[in-house]
Amino acid sequence: MAPINAARQTERFPEALTVTQLNEFMKRMIEASPRLAGLYVKGEISNFKNHYATGHWYFTLKDEGSQIAAVMFRSSAAKMKFVPEDGMKVTVRGRVSAYVRGGSYQLYADAMEPDGVGALYIAFEQLKRRLEGEGLFDPARKKPLPKIPTRIGIITSPTGAAVRDMINVTGRRFPYARLTLWPSLVQGDEAPPQLVAGLRYFNETRSADVIIIGRGGGSMEDLWAFNDERVVRAVAASSIPVISAVGHETDFTLCDFAADRRAPTPSAAAELAVPDGETLKRQIAHIVDREADVLRSMLRSDRQRLESLASRRVLTDPRNLLDDRRVTLDRLTDRMSRAEEIRVEGKKAGLAALAGKLSALDPLAVLSRGYSAVYRRDGALVRSVDDVTPGDGITFRTVGGEADCTVERVSRHRKEEAPAEEMPD
Repeated sequence: MAPINAARQTERFPEALTVTQLNEFMKRMIEASPRLAGLYVKGEISNFKNHYATGHWYFTLKDEGSQIAAVMFRSSAAKMKFVPEDGMKVTVRGRVSAYVRGGSYQLYADAMEPDGVGALYIAFEQLKRRLEGEGLFDPARKKPLPKIPTRIGIITSPTGAAVRDMINVTGRRFPYARLTLWPSLVQGDEAPPQLVAGLRYFNETRSADVIIIGRGGGSMEDLWAFNDERVVRAVAASSIPVISAVGHETDFTLCDFAADRRAPTPSAAAELAVPDGETLKRQIAHIVDREADVLRSMLRSDRQRLESLASRRVLTDPRNLLDDRRVTLDRLTDRMSRAEEIRVEGKKAGLAALAGKLSALDPLAVLSRGYSAVYRRDGALVRSVDDVTPGDGITFRTVGGEADCTVERVSRHRKEEAPAEEMPD
């Protein structure tokens, strides 16, 4: 074994850095580089996480050969028009700094743009999918427009060409309608609250039969107020039918999908909102003429019927009707008399039959054939010899009168005995 060198044994290391000091040193070195203070990095997003409590966005930015951790704090994320998704290619603006505690460096993003597709377009598609999933664009929710509205509510800029076009078209087509304008900004961050306030005003006051909301054409940025979620929800929640008229015919906003009708231009919205007065007049005149023809036809029919009735003999000479009625009455009287005679004869025949039956049962009728009825003095009928005794007073009732007698003797006849039956031997 080699001997230990005493000189090396007494050698000492210079004062060492702590891990924290090293990471802080690296942080200062990185942040001192102007190139890393404001740079643009292009890559694909993965592992995206929207922290529900803080609102910070955490994600990884990668390409074919490497990756870097990145974070966007809530103050910057709140300004974004869209929410990043995994697989989305983006360009991120930010700075690079070290994370002292973790001993790593990462990208701190303050802005982000999609690579190849605009941020507003992505935000438009994301919000459209979400609201469509909630049913806000369901055709079954659409309300029909009133056929003849007399009150039109307009929400737009009071100085733009759109409001003049709507006033001119409405005045030309249907001057009987009253227009109420809610002046509002139509672009910028202050526009959505004013547009929502206009919708709320007309719904709360019920001062409009139909509402037109819109503006003239412009870029997607200019029209973005009509893609604001607050405005879209207010349009969908309106109990008054809403016509969306934003931009030109090729422009589409989320308000167009939520509204009850979409018009390609503000002028077209005014044409949808009110009927054409001249066409309406012609239709009304046609209806009036048709109804007049119907009434005239009914009058002719009624007049002919009246003339037919008036020409009847009962009206021309009422005595004929009375004569006919007299004849009819006489015939009915004769029929009733004959019916009554037949009924009386039938009753008589029945009564005679009953009288014959009663006569057959009358005791007096038996007396007329030579028989007599014997009564005791108390009026009781003597039915057998056992009912009297010698000395009793009795009364004989026979044809022509009665005779009072006194019983002197009572004789009882013996009953004849039946011959005895011979007994067999």
